[in-house]
Amino acid sequence: MNYTVAQKSGGLFRQTAKIMKWLAPALALALAAPAAASAQEDYPSRDITLVLPFGPGGIADITSRVVADALGKKLGRQIVILNQPGAGGTTAARAALNAEADGYTLALLSNGTAISVPLFKNLSFDPVTDFVPVSSLAYFDFVFVTKAGGKFKTLKDVLDAARANPGGLNVGTINVGSSQNLAAELFKSTSGIDFTIVPYKATPDLLVALLGDELDVIIDSQTALKAALTQGQATAVASSGPSRSSLLPNVPTAQEQGVQGFDVTSWNAIFAPAGTPPEVVKKLNAALVEVLADPAIQKRFAELGVEARSSAPEEIGKRLSDDITKWSAVIEKAGIPKQ
Repeated sequence: MNYTVAQKSGGLFRQTAKIMKWLAPALALALAAPAAASAQEDYPSRDITLVLPFGPGGIADITSRVVADALGKKLGRQIVILNQPGAGGTTAARAALNAEADGYTLALLSNGTAISVPLFKNLSFDPVTDFVPVSSLAYFDFVFVTKAGGKFKTLKDVLDAARANPGGLNVGTINVGSSQNLAAELFKSTSGIDFTIVPYKATPDLLVALLGDELDVIIDSQTALKAALTQGQATAVASSGPSRSSLLPNVPTAQEQGVQGFDVTSWNAIFAPAGTPPEVVKKLNAALVEVLADPAIQKRFAELGVEARSSAPEEIGKRLSDDITKWSAVIEKAGIPKQ
């Protein structure tokens, strides 16, 4: 081969090498795309982990296990519950976010997650940007209860007494910064009346104080107060939602009784780490819609004092954002210090 031909051949080789170098990433992506699509179509091909920011035995844990069992049967894979309580949900969130965003690790977020954003100084995650919503699981209202046979038979009785004696009524909730405690703070501002909010460690302590006339009213979940209401120890005078609870249809809402702007409904929902393929989110949502519409699931949730309710991803995502804004304002107005 003469020099001219060899030179041309060498130049062609170098040009071809450059072209291949440029095309290599695109070729790799093109080859990987069918494999990724196939993996998403086959989802789930192994068990799924659902991380909870609550300990075992609570209402969120119990309802999550009910859903996990039914969802696992629907998808043909086991849904493993991983309890990671504490630190404003940070421990659970980090456990989910440290995993691959492939739909095999999911997280339970809640109304408490929305509260954690303004309540904690150093929350190490942003639930709005670090997660993508899948579907809501459950909603539940809070209930205002008074001592059965006591002097307060209706919410009007409570409001009238509070107006007649500003700061004189004692309203009990669990811990400062809890959904129940912030519901009391919101009720104070929307009703325009003054009363003393007294926090206790747990619901049994609240009931002892109510029955001992240390508290005039307590605000807690339907689930927590179900036994006291059923056994006739307490009387429900109002519910906290925008409309009457299907579980307590005879109890009027606070709004019905003149407290405009008061609306508190707690919730929990399944989210996935940001970057989870949309096809996986869509498949999970469709499965949850079917599971939560099952009359057996609806009945079991009602027995526990909560309403089973699915949602579109966008709906529960907006609820999370709206609740962060809502509770930020309540916390700031109440002067609750950041933790």
